[in-house]
Amino acid sequence: MDCENCGERKAKITLTEIEENEMRTVNLCSTCATLKGVSVGSGSPPIADLLAHLGGGAGDTLFEAGGEACEYCGTGAAEFRKSGRLGCPQCYVQFDRQLRALLRRVHGAWQHMGKVYVSTALDTDPAHVRLSTLRRRLERAVEIEDFESAADLRDEIHVLTEAS
Repeated sequence: MDCENCGERKAKITLTEIEENEMRTVNLCSTCATLKGVSVGSGSPPIADLLAHLGGGAGDTLFEAGGEACEYCGTGAAEFRKSGRLGCPQCYVQFDRQLRALLRRVHGAWQHMGKVYVSTALDTDPAHVRLSTLRRRLERAVEIEDFESAADLRDEIHVLTEAS
């Protein structure tokens, strides 16, 4: 496939841009991608980019330079920031506190919550389903400390329970 920008070279990168709520995908050669500001061939893994952009809070203390290293394999801050990978299974135990902080910062929780199945059976009361959904969302909002949303959800639950 040829580059959609210059049409001269083979496209090696697919760039997805979202502007004004409109998504557009463009196939570009390395040169055109570089001109658009996309780093090409940096070999930088996504986790390293994530850590670099986290900024204050948990991102600064996570694997800080000169900090602790894995007692088993010796992986430390520099290696983790460079490769985005831990060295061995023991690293997950050694850096449990830092990894939990990173996951909390990125995902709002350190443990996967998953999706909850809600029955769509005909005999299920829609108000009951709505109420249980709101309660789960409230619980999640409190867990991730989104208190503004939690207050809105609490009020909505109150209105539904008063109507019942």
